Amino acid sequence: MMSRFAWFLVLAMLASASRAGPAPFDLAGPVLDVKVTRGATTLPVSQVPNLSVGDHLWLKADFPQNQSAHYLLVAAFLRGATNPPPENWFFPCKTWSDKCGSEGMTITVPQDAQQVLLFLAPQTSGDFKTLVSAVRGRPGSFVRTSQDLNQAAMDRSRLERYLAILRQLNSADPTKIAATTPLLARSLAIKVEDKCLDRLPELQAPCLMQGQESLILNDGHSTSIVEALTSGPGSDLAMEASYTPQLSYGYYSPYIASVLDIARIFDSFSTAQYQYIPALASQRDDKIALTLNAAPSFHNPKSVLVTALPAVETAQLPPLHAVNPTDIYCARKTQLVLPVEGAPLVFSTGYAHNVTLTLTGTDGKSVNLPATPDPTQGGYVVDTSGLGSTTPGDSVEASLRGYWGFDAYQGPQFRLMNAHARSWELAAGDEAALVVGRQDTVHLRAASVSCVDNIMLKDPAGKELKADWKSVKPNEVEIKLPLQEAQPGALTLMVTQYGVPDAQPVALQVFAEAGRFDGFSMHAGDTQGILKGSRLDEVANLSVKGVTFVPGELSSHAGTDELPMVAQDSAAAGLLKADHVSAKITLKDGRTLQVPAAVDAPRPRVSLLSKNVQPSPAIVGSNIVLNDAGELPQDATLVFSIRALAPTTFARDQLIDVATADESVATTLTLANGGLALESSQVAVATLVPAKAFGASTFGPLKFRINAKGVTGDWQPLANLVRLPVLQELKCPTTPELACKLTGANLYLIDSIAGDAEFAHAVNVPDGYLGNSIPVPHPVAGPLYVKLRDNPQVVNPTLLTVQDLPRPADDAGRTESRNSALRSDSQAAPSPVASPTTPEVPAPPSSSNTLPGASAQASPVPTTAALP
Repeated sequence: MMSRFAWFLVLAMLASASRAGPAPFDLAGPVLDVKVTRGATTLPVSQVPNLSVGDHLWLKADFPQNQSAHYLLVAAFLRGATNPPPENWFFPCKTWSDKCGSEGMTITVPQDAQQVLLFLAPQTSGDFKTLVSAVRGRPGSFVRTSQDLNQAAMDRSRLERYLAILRQLNSADPTKIAATTPLLARSLAIKVEDKCLDRLPELQAPCLMQGQESLILNDGHSTSIVEALTSGPGSDLAMEASYTPQLSYGYYSPYIASVLDIARIFDSFSTAQYQYIPALASQRDDKIALTLNAAPSFHNPKSVLVTALPAVETAQLPPLHAVNPTDIYCARKTQLVLPVEGAPLVFSTGYAHNVTLTLTGTDGKSVNLPATPDPTQGGYVVDTSGLGSTTPGDSVEASLRGYWGFDAYQGPQFRLMNAHARSWELAAGDEAALVVGRQDTVHLRAASVSCVDNIMLKDPAGKELKADWKSVKPNEVEIKLPLQEAQPGALTLMVTQYGVPDAQPVALQVFAEAGRFDGFSMHAGDTQGILKGSRLDEVANLSVKGVTFVPGELSSHAGTDELPMVAQDSAAAGLLKADHVSAKITLKDGRTLQVPAAVDAPRPRVSLLSKNVQPSPAIVGSNIVLNDAGELPQDATLVFSIRALAPTTFARDQLIDVATADESVATTLTLANGGLALESSQVAVATLVPAKAFGASTFGPLKFRINAKGVTGDWQPLANLVRLPVLQELKCPTTPELACKLTGANLYLIDSIAGDAEFAHAVNVPDGYLGNSIPVPHPVAGPLYVKLRDNPQVVNPTLLTVQDLPRPADDAGRTESRNSALRSDSQAAPSPVASPTTPEVPAPPSSSNTLPGASAQASPVPTTAALP
């Protein structure tokens, strides 16, 4: 159990680490030449991820000719934290001597060895023995050092590769940074700040390189390599501290933890003679360039440089896999890129080497195509020029093969397609989607689109236009077409493929902009529905579930066009309720479009049983008998009864809508407002007072419908609302050829007046007439007749009794006889009304047969004598 003092030291170390952080490795150190031989194969150290028992290591310090300080190179093998290595596992080499300086030394990895450390110690007396004693005395610290140095070196290789590429892009073409960085980050497992890519291109690289050590993400592969031989922590304070989160895996990767860990370990066994400085190894070919984070000292305590060679272990093959395993690639593409991920060391080191893409041709022979990892393209780049005349077949499976160090490696598999002329077709719905005046998008499909090299658009004149395209699926490309200046008509896509000499044409049809189609709706049981949108006059027909509908009369409501679509088949009534179905619209130019459609619940239905008009006193005083039972005086009360048909009973929340023909004025009759009463569950009685419901200026046909929670029935005719003038008296001279005088109020509500029911002789009342009296034709053989302005098709008799105007004496008898006859006719009317007594009025100012502003088509009024 750790003592209180030890824990205090640990906490102090953690606090110091959190404040200061690791010193950067930015000092160039010595260079070592290292080669590894296994059997008959020799590889540079940069291609060796792990050592094996029996491997021969050739080591040589590459010091300059003028090197003044003498360094002793010591190679030490370790075999675990709790098992000190024997003394014969330490191999010294005096780098200043002729033999070691020129030839180096060759050593063999002994049985049971697990790690290899290299020391560069300044020449002193007893230097070799001191190193051997230090390592044998605390093997766990050096085992951990070996692990940390290897981990830090591999992480550092990813960071250096990332930074080097960013610097190169920033210098050559900063505009490529935004597109390249995501692929680079995926390949090398580097953390990228997305906000950096939102900056100007010139500022992206400096932003992406900030906080360099924290950019490295944890990589399970490299971690597994260095931890493969961990046999347990040491017992010393430094080893215990190295397992705390602050010093190990609490950061993005083990890199920062490794550096801190090494510093703590070396601080724990510094002596008056020696201090240990970690050296990170950067491998290139057969050379290891050491980088230091502290300046070496040649005074006591002298600095001993420590670096690590790859661990002695079983090969940890890279877990490389295809980014999209289902993607298909073109075998004839000049530079074929196979996207892979999962093993960043493949891109940052030379451990994976001699990699080829291996496939088999139709002749059974294997073809190996060189493959090179490229993090800027996110995968292996394959040189397909080696295919030559080899025919790989329409489809072939290929795999990446090579070596991981000395071990054969087989990587992920890929499916390749050979290029040939294909059958291209537009994606469903895109045939009619091309509209001129804008950039538009279509999707082109084939069995495989992996071999597409370029796509151009050609207009009828043969002019080629650039079309931006990209592959979105293994069998589909998305094409953005520049149709801003195009005219409706035929265009051609020219599709070029790798390995196919001639471009393949694909015919297109572009159209003028179509209308907006919001949707189609109908009710189950109906034979027509409503299509809503704009420019619906372009619609030729519409079909839902095999039922064809044709357009009715187009109308506009609330700013939206509404087009009734009438079924051509009685099967439409059999469509069942469905909230979401699809309707296909066919336009007059041949295009077809899909629009959302809905078959709603069946409409409620009622039938009109009877109706009764209850006149008001004002109606009686109008002295007009309405000849049409469908006419409803504005001041009257209409009571009508209805029977429920579907459903067969009324619900208490159902209501009756009453509206004018154009629905500009409407009212609702409900149980709550007293406009509706239930006689029984099947029969309801409705009461409508038009003057109260609609106001004084509403007239014309009225209609009604049942409304059940917003689901409405069909409109049904109810009545023809008319406004009535008040006719007060009719005075006529005894001479029939002379005009009579009609007195009353609101006479502008009359369309025309005649003395006979056939209106053979009629006078039209001019628009906007505001007079209180009108000269009218003399009644022929009965009452005076009027046509109301609100319903001029109906002839209505009046109830006025003709009053005599002063007349010449010799005509008195004849006039009296005629007035008696009129009175007799008036008494025969259904509801006789006494003529009001009015004072005698002066004669009209002229004897013209047409009132000012009246229609000239009215029959002339006899004017043989003027009205007195």
